[in-house]
Amino acid sequence: MNRNLSRGEVHLNRHMVPFNPLTNIKNFRRALKMSVAGPRQQGPQKRTTVLSTGGAPTQLIEIVFGETRMSKLLFAAAGVLALGLSAPASAADMAARPYTKAPPMVAAAYDWSGFYIGANGGGGWARDCRNNVTVGLFLGCYDPSGAAAGGQIGYRWQSAQWVFGLEAQGDWADVHGTTQNLGNPANRLSSKIDAFGLFTGQVGYAWNSVLFYAKGGAAVVDRRFDFISNATGLATASVNYNTRWGGTVGAGLEYGFAPNWSVAVEYDHIFLNRHDVTFVSTATGLPLAATYNSGGEVDLATIRVNYRFGGAVVPRY
Repeated sequence: MNRNLSRGEVHLNRHMVPFNPLTNIKNFRRALKMSVAGPRQQGPQKRTTVLSTGGAPTQLIEIVFGETRMSKLLFAAAGVLALGLSAPASAADMAARPYTKAPPMVAAAYDWSGFYIGANGGGGWARDCRNNVTVGLFLGCYDPSGAAAGGQIGYRWQSAQWVFGLEAQGDWADVHGTTQNLGNPANRLSSKIDAFGLFTGQVGYAWNSVLFYAKGGAAVVDRRFDFISNATGLATASVNYNTRWGGTVGAGLEYGFAPNWSVAVEYDHIFLNRHDVTFVSTATGLPLAATYNSGGEVDLATIRVNYRFGGAVVPRY
């Protein structure tokens, strides 16, 4: 492209060269200094500078400078044009900022794994049906009841939503009751449970901080049986505290209300079959001549509070 001006000429030719904005600026500064500070000569003076854009054809601008102000203005305009062409190319050559995907949201899951220790309190109900085996006489049935309180210790481990565990529980109790002896109007039947223990395995299913579990295992109960005089209120014959073993099953619902704390309600049934016992007279210390069959099963309902050692929550993706 050739274009004639009143005091200068501009010639544009296209070449392929690498982009270098600093070279463009230096070339124009050098040309500007020579055109302004150099000696005036007759006729036009020719200066050449190179404009380039990154990856685009180079524009070779050949400017013929004269003595007039118009040539200086033309040169300044050409410098602005060079900077304008360089800026977009420079921005285009900048590496694009990589896109970083936001991390997924993490929900906190309650973890039931770990050792725990706790306390419990509630009540118990028992059953006692007594017979005189020797003469085949039914003496009566009744339901002793009372309070129970104690503690428990155990360990649980969790796999997905399934929770497995082992536990030992021991309670003091005051589960007692009496009823009239149907075979002897002079006395009453009586029994009392003063302690029991449960040794169980557990399996449960957790909905985050809510756990439903079933349990089963062995139970031991300390229990005594008496004949009580209606006249004095004292025992006339007794079977001192006798430790009996049996099976147990139960279920509970537990809620984790704090990072390491949980509260639960639990029901347990203890299988204690009736069995033969020998009563001893409190007056003589000798066993009674008759053999009796006594005893029955036990039910427990307790509220429990547990403290679990270890972390409370784990990330779940």
